[in-house]
Amino acid sequence: MPRLPARFAAVILCFAPLFRERSWRHAEVLLIGAILAPGRRTVTSILRITGLARERRFVNYHRILNRAAWSGRVAARVLLGLLLDAFAPHGPVVLGIDDTIERRRGKRIRAKGIYRDPVRSSKGHFVKASGLRWLALMLLVPIPWTGRVWALPFLTALAPSERYCRERGRRHKRLTDWGRQLVLQARRWLRGRPLILVADGGFAALELLAALVRAGVTCVTRLRLDAALHEPAPPRRPGTIGRPRTKGARLPTPAAVLADGQTPWRRVTVPGWYGEGDRAVEIHSGTAVWRHAGMPVVPIRWVLLRDPQRRFDPQALLCTDLAQDPVQIVR
Repeated sequence: MPRLPARFAAVILCFAPLFRERSWRHAEVLLIGAILAPGRRTVTSILRITGLARERRFVNYHRILNRAAWSGRVAARVLLGLLLDAFAPHGPVVLGIDDTIERRRGKRIRAKGIYRDPVRSSKGHFVKASGLRWLALMLLVPIPWTGRVWALPFLTALAPSERYCRERGRRHKRLTDWGRQLVLQARRWLRGRPLILVADGGFAALELLAALVRAGVTCVTRLRLDAALHEPAPPRRPGTIGRPRTKGARLPTPAAVLADGQTPWRRVTVPGWYGEGDRAVEIHSGTAVWRHAGMPVVPIRWVLLRDPQRRFDPQALLCTDLAQDPVQIVR
């Protein structure tokens, strides 16, 4: 077991209350080894990097992961607290959420499914991948010595395939349902701190956005260029019969605003654009109500983003907080 400096040992010991004394001796080795091990962080590589490659009772380290009783959710809360103390002790907390596919094979890995490969797929080319789908909630913070924003995962959840749930008689939860649970859990942990969530277009779902608005979470995500936008519902007149209105007059879609030659554009400079330095872009913003039949109504601030030199396709962003500028948050 390697000896750690007091500064690092104090951080490791924060997780000791989650385990029994006998289990903690093995869990501590796994935790330190996972930090030090290069490549895949398997139990074998962890024992090798910590000098325990010839350990006869190596099965005790496997039992920490498949038998020992400890709460991964409590560990995630401890980890989030350590990350906030180190990188974001004050101000709003910016979180990111995304899914990833872990390619695993084996007869006992039953929760795997077939999904779209986000890395090898493109708009005109669809590539499938088989494996386990994990959903990760990450803290987005600027790391001074890297010159960019890093995503530091602290809470993950396995999103089983629909076939896996059907074979076991369970209700299948969509990725947006898992995302809602993870974000609302973080909201309960971070009472009193403004919470901002950044996600890709897969999480631009009205049910998810409405739940986050009720919880006081600001969400920034991509918006469809053909989204149906409306003005807010006008005030209800006294004595009016029938259900109250949920929307006002129809507004032009973001695609129509983009094609309109009379649209006023404002130029802003985004620092650290994907590690390429500063880049000047043009934006146009407005407020609206996003609505779809049978879905909740969500007030949003939308922003159109385009490059004057046409180096990327125009994009549309939405923010559920009308007072926030999505471009400022994404920076």
